[in-house]
Amino acid sequence: MGTSKIEAMQTSTHIDDIHEKVIHASNVIVPLSPISMFAARSPWAGLEHKSFDDIARWLKEARKVDMYPARTTILEAYHNNEIDHAYLEQHFQQWLDDTSLAIPREHAEQYGRNALKLQSLEIDPEVQVQLETLAERLRAPVKPKLENSVPLISTYIKDEKNERLIDTIDYHIIKWCKLYVDDAQSGWTMPNRDKGLFYAWRRLVAHDPALTKDQRERLKSLPDDADALLQQALSQLNIAEQDVQTYLENHLLSLPGWAGMMMWQDEHNHKVHDLLFSYLAIRIGMEWAIVEPYLPISKPKEMDNSDIEVLIASWMQWGNMSIQTWRGLSVEAQQAHIQFAHQFNDQLCRKLWLAAWETTYNQQLKEKLTPTPTTQSKQAQQTLVQMAFCIDVRSEPFRKQIEANGPFETIGIAGFFGLPIEKEELGSKYSHPSLPVMNQPQHKIKEYTHEHEPNAFQQRKHALESVTYTFKKMKQNVLPSLLLPELSGPWLSLQMFTRSFVPRSVGNMIRKFYTNWLRKPHDTALTLDYKTQHYNHKHQHIHFEDGLPVGFTDQEKVNYTLQALKLMDLTSDFAPLVVMCGHGSQSANNPYAASLDCGACGGAASGFNAKVLAQLCNLSEVRTGLLQEGVVIPETTIFAAAEHQTSIDELTWIYVPELTESARNAYDHIEAVMPEISYQANKKRLAQLPNNNLTERNPNQEVHRLTNDWSEIRPEWGLAKNAAFIVGKRQLTKQSDLAGRAFLHNYNWKHDETGTILDQIIAGPALVAQWINLQYYASTVAPHYYGSGSKTTQSVTAGIGVMQGNASDLLTGLPWQSVMSADYKMYHSPIRLLIVIQAPQSFIKRLLENNEAFKQKVTNGWVRLASVDTDNQWHDWSH
Repeated sequence: MGTSKIEAMQTSTHIDDIHEKVIHASNVIVPLSPISMFAARSPWAGLEHKSFDDIARWLKEARKVDMYPARTTILEAYHNNEIDHAYLEQHFQQWLDDTSLAIPREHAEQYGRNALKLQSLEIDPEVQVQLETLAERLRAPVKPKLENSVPLISTYIKDEKNERLIDTIDYHIIKWCKLYVDDAQSGWTMPNRDKGLFYAWRRLVAHDPALTKDQRERLKSLPDDADALLQQALSQLNIAEQDVQTYLENHLLSLPGWAGMMMWQDEHNHKVHDLLFSYLAIRIGMEWAIVEPYLPISKPKEMDNSDIEVLIASWMQWGNMSIQTWRGLSVEAQQAHIQFAHQFNDQLCRKLWLAAWETTYNQQLKEKLTPTPTTQSKQAQQTLVQMAFCIDVRSEPFRKQIEANGPFETIGIAGFFGLPIEKEELGSKYSHPSLPVMNQPQHKIKEYTHEHEPNAFQQRKHALESVTYTFKKMKQNVLPSLLLPELSGPWLSLQMFTRSFVPRSVGNMIRKFYTNWLRKPHDTALTLDYKTQHYNHKHQHIHFEDGLPVGFTDQEKVNYTLQALKLMDLTSDFAPLVVMCGHGSQSANNPYAASLDCGACGGAASGFNAKVLAQLCNLSEVRTGLLQEGVVIPETTIFAAAEHQTSIDELTWIYVPELTESARNAYDHIEAVMPEISYQANKKRLAQLPNNNLTERNPNQEVHRLTNDWSEIRPEWGLAKNAAFIVGKRQLTKQSDLAGRAFLHNYNWKHDETGTILDQIIAGPALVAQWINLQYYASTVAPHYYGSGSKTTQSVTAGIGVMQGNASDLLTGLPWQSVMSADYKMYHSPIRLLIVIQAPQSFIKRLLENNEAFKQKVTNGWVRLASVDTDNQWHDWSH
């Protein structure tokens, strides 16, 4: 009895240990949300406890993934004057100073400067034979031991068709993942899907015709429990205990997209449990079943003589050494030169170029930021409209056009306006979190119609959904699908023809259809009051829905409103009209449409949040509560809400209450100039899109064509070229042309004595900006691994993501067209985000002391940090 208890305790300990290892291993991937709620994420968010350069070196060794820009990208940036060569030399000399050199400095400088030209190494065939002789005298350079240097066994083995077994394993895993996560795209669902991935796989894999009989038998011999199966498979693969976590990490990195989807499902689907663990158990179980006949195997050597020959040849080309000069060196000196060449490799060259690129941008931005004095005494009376926009880089050029066309002031704040809500719009079956994905909603806000209104909108919407549902079901059933082409063919052919040749006209017609037939009632209301809700023609008392309180208490209304006003530094000098401006985008036939809405909020356009905050600001009880906090909003000031359509640079009003006379004058003024604002904004933005000759086209008509053309691969640039996050007064940036590359957040350190507001900005909006920046960066430097390839060859799979072909990883990043203007022409500049804070140095020191996570990002090179002090002096805080 005692022995059984001890064995049970040991088994339990092993199970807990393997689960702990899976949790730690999962840091190498990030959750991947469905494409319909695309959320920008840094692919390295879980690795920031290590330096950017360490992770770059590890990924290059472990996965052959390069985190530094390619040679062609760097040279193109250099020719475009984005990189100052003087900064390259500066960083090169600094690297030499920080490195213990075992060779003469002049040798290192000559070799380094030539290697930094990024030219390909060319070995003369006549010299090749001599190189082989020279290499025999030397031993391979010592390579530092990497923590994650435990490659998968299946990467070493090829089958009789000369195909790597790891590719076979990936093929099978993709198949099972597609079956399990399918979001109603297929007509038949996976049997036993409701009982979990592992259970369903275990019941079906024994009948998989794609596996051999022996492979199926080996799988049958494994335990029926995921924990036991994983541990047994690792043991039979002879993975040492100290290498298990690393082995799990490399399996996750083999298909980071599908693994990321499993992680997301784990976090967001309450019906699943330990899905990522099941995924790993299945992968490693199948790996053992497939590679077992080949065990044991011998691993190839890390470096052989051919590598040494290349390093010697590099000294011939970049060190300007002759064979005779090399022979004249002692063996120790030759070894030291080989070691230096091994260290000063292509990856290091591009690292130094990246540092020079970023330093050049720092200097260019520093020269642009010139604070302009303002006359505070008259400013409030002169400003007719104050408009709060999202920090999104696409807002900056639009804001500049608005400010140039009248007495208008623009403000930058995160587009969810600090409201931790889940929204349910009128006519929608589902609610949607409308806040950054790293946060959880605290309230649910629903849109409803008043009792006296007929609910015709919902009836029409339901009718359209019924037609769509019927069409889909007919496609998926055998007999109706035979009839469907005869019924739908003429209409779909007409749609294809008109969408291809007259997309703007068709788009206008469809928009009118939705505007007129599916138009929401004008005066829909929101469930802002926590205690009493009015909707569905009833008077009900509902406090919670899906675990969230519906609406706000009176104190929460005041608190959220005050917080938002403080974040946008708008607590006095209110204009007659204050407009909360959310943003969204529109495009046709675009799987990545959600990525053009709000990159932080899972594809949720932020107009809804803008409407919530504007309505809160107009409530008398909120204004009374704000008055007690020292915030006085004049009775003549009215808050409204609008949405900036980024693909067409238009402003759509979504909430305009009854206006005072002064507010009406302000509204009429902004409406009168808005056509000119849109025209100029579109003209400037279209000039950046390839193949757009604006001399013969009306910018406003052209952007509508782009958004409605179903063959258009680039309706807008999204957040490409983002490079800086600037926290400060608008006067710091107002006179600068930031070229749509900067996230702008209003901030006045004088109104933030404790630094609380700055902490909130750095912990929220700045983090979002960093994630967006690194996602664009990753999609540019490693498009085959972190991007999603060309839009023209993508296919939507399982209703939740895109693939290239029918058996690829679930693609995690942005398509090629979002970062490149042509196949071999760069558009996005892959540099790490520069955060600039306008505040005294004491504020920055306090921020870094109190926020260890942010300090880690700066110290380890995941973001760069600079500040502008009270004397307008620039300070660089990056190491």
